[in-house]
Amino acid sequence: MSQNLFVAVAGNIGVGKSTLTRMLSKHYGWEPFYEANTENPYLADFYNDMERWSFHSQVFFLGKRLEHHRQLFDHPGSVVQDRTVYEDAEIFACNLFNRGHMSHRDYDAYRRLYLAIAAFLPPPDLMIYLQASVDTLKSHIKKRGREFEQDIARSYLEQLNLLYEDWISDWSVCPVLRLPVDDLDFQHKTEDFQYIIEQIESTFPMTRRLL
Repeated sequence: MSQNLFVAVAGNIGVGKSTLTRMLSKHYGWEPFYEANTENPYLADFYNDMERWSFHSQVFFLGKRLEHHRQLFDHPGSVVQDRTVYEDAEIFACNLFNRGHMSHRDYDAYRRLYLAIAAFLPPPDLMIYLQASVDTLKSHIKKRGREFEQDIARSYLEQLNLLYEDWISDWSVCPVLRLPVDDLDFQHKTEDFQYIIEQIESTFPMTRRLL
């Protein structure tokens, strides 16, 4: 991918990753790779019974994200990915284990699988991290109306935010663009989206040359 870009969009549930992925793909002509929420046959069960279905759901997401990782590196042009394989392991699986929703045995098996594979994965060229308060996340989740997400506990989102901050603070394998979005409405306000474009091109000037 020496002539093309791999850009990843990271962030908590409801922060706007899919929307920004779509808008960036349209603006730059990048191929979008979206999160496989609707394909996960365990997701609704997981939100109803996390202890029973956490391992199944996380392994499914890990597999789909690895498929995407392979596909995006086979793609002949630049790509933008909605959520990364790293977040599945470092944020969501870790949080499930910390909260007692995944057993030590299952978490250990999951981590071993993830680390063995992640060692061979080429990293993104740019990581865009969308940062938002829990109030903003809850508002977005309510607006998009996915039934199985409406009862997500505030404490769950708060813990994810803490893990995201720890993870992104230690991320060093590619440039990171941190975008606080509490006061941005990039979906509906042209000036807010243009601000994001300016930040991307300032952080990673190669994006200007690929238009």
